[in-house]
Amino acid sequence: MSEKQKVKIKIFGREYSLLVENEEIAKELAAYVDKTMQETRRDMPDQSEQTVAVIASLNIAYDYFRDMKMGVEPFLDEAEQRLERVRLLHDLPSEIEKPSP
Repeated sequence: MSEKQKVKIKIFGREYSLLVENEEIAKELAAYVDKTMQETRRDMPDQSEQTVAVIASLNIAYDYFRDMKMGVEPFLDEAEQRLERVRLLHDLPSEIEKPSP
């Protein structure tokens, strides 16, 4: 297990101190949560901060569960299509190894 480090993040105008194993991931997650809360505030300007936080949490959970149900296959297919377009432009080899499940 990695050694934990202290990192400060800012979400919705408030600063939080966290102990994390990966500072980069913690900052990316905080940015995602902050963005979701800001979007929710924009959509619901008259709601309390608590309501905005709950709705933003539900939106994040919805995205997570939707992505988990879809699985990885649609993303691999899209990546393959994009790589094929790049190959056509750059004459790259056409074989790509897909990760085994």
